[in-house]
Parts: sequence; C-alpha cells; structure tokens
Amino acid sequence: MSQPLAAGSLSGKTALVTGSSRGIGADTARYFAQAGANVVINYRNKAPRAEKLATELRELGVEVLVVGADLTDLESVRAMFAQVKEAFGALDILVLNASGGMEGGMAEDYALKLNRDAQVSVLTNALPLLEEGSRVVFVTSHQAHFIRTTPTMADYAPVALSKRAGEDALRELIPELSSHGVGFVVVSGDMIEGTITATLLERTNPGAIQSRRESAGRLYNVSEFAAEVAAAAVEPVPSDNTRLVGDISSFEAE
Repeated sequence: MSQPLAAGSLSGKTALVTGSSRGIGADTARYFAQAGANVVINYRNKAPRAEKLATELRELGVEVLVVGADLTDLESVRAMFAQVKEAFGALDILVLNASGGMEGGMAEDYALKLNRDAQVSVLTNALPLLEEGSRVVFVTSHQAHFIRTTPTMADYAPVALSKRAGEDALRELIPELSSHGVGFVVVSGDMIEGTITATLLERTNPGAIQSRRESAGRLYNVSEFAAEVAAAAVEPVPSDNTRLVGDISSFEAE
C-alpha cells in the first residue's frame, strides 16, 4: 500500500494511536510518522514490540514516545497523558484504535469497560491537549456499527454491542468537541484479514473469513485499512461523522 499521506504533510504535528504496538494501530502510526508526525505509541503488554516499532519510526527522523497504559485504569490513562504533555505539550491527532473483548480469562464486563468506558475516559482526558483543528478518530467494524439492524456471529455479538455502545457514547461528545474546534470521525471497516479479531472468529467459526470474503467481493488487509484510518485523520470530516470502508451491501442501515 502506498503512503496515504503526503510526505511532510504532518511535520510538527503529534499523533497518539491507542493499541499501536501491532496490527492496524502500528500501521496507522507508521503512516503518520512517514508523513512527518511525532508519534505516541500506546500498548498494554507488548513492550518489546512497541519499542521495536519506535526504533523503526525514529529512523524516519520523528520523535516517538512509547507509553504502556491499561486504558481501563483511570490512573494509567492520566499518567499516559501527563507523559504526552511533558514530551510534546499538545496533541493534533488521537486515534482510538485499541479494543477487545474476545480474550480469554477476562471479567464478564471487560468488553464494555474497554470498548465503551475506556474510550470515553481516554478522549475526555485527552481533550485538554487537543488543539483547535485537531482530529479524533474512532476505529470500529461494520459488525459493530450496524449491530442494531444486522445480526453478527454469536461469539462476536457481545464485543459488537460494546463497541457500538462506545461509538454512541463518543458521538454524544461531538458538540463538546466541536466547541473546542476538534473534529471527530468514526471509521468502520468490514472484517479485516490478518487481525486478532478475525483470527479468533475464524477459530470459533471455521470458514467465517472465506464466507465474508465471498459475500463482500474482497476484504481489506491490515495495511489497507490502516491507510483509511490515517486518511480519516486529515481529510474533511464527513457530514455524518462516519467513514465506511469496504462493502456494506450486507448490512442494513438504521
């Protein structure tokens, strides 16, 4: 995938991507750095992977801050933004990419805590650092975005419902964000090949990825979808604050 952002177009800007030690988050951070932005890499428990990415991005000539933080823990979130403020003073782009809920051994309400409560917590704690003209991007899936009108696989339903709850809670903050001159965009994508979620769904529903690929015609891979997320951080905010990526013919709008 070619660089979706022009070289140097984000020089002097700072971007924070949650859950960016791997996958979509890592590629999104990579695109920002390639465009000249300083980057904050956030991770929960993949420190070596996060540091490896930071080393790669620093070779591009940008500053990189690596911050381990459990987004479901308020003090951890506050400490993360304290480090960001000390290092960069302000934020121009915040990508709410981290999500989950299909991991084993978690509490029953973990998906809702991470996909709704933590998203709101991160955004509200970031707001004092967001400059006028800055952008917030929330990353979700069609399976979650359209969950009220289009059923999804039973194994994914609790996650989809929690992510939609997170999207709704964040949308309620749009008036406040707008009053600060901050733009907000939801980026919703179809099943993404190569992600942890797709792998877990395939494990519990063998053939799920192939079935969705045939239905949609094609599925985006991680780097392709990350390019859409990165573009959403700089392109004009859609009138409905929503950027739909990939086929939606199988999903019924509200």
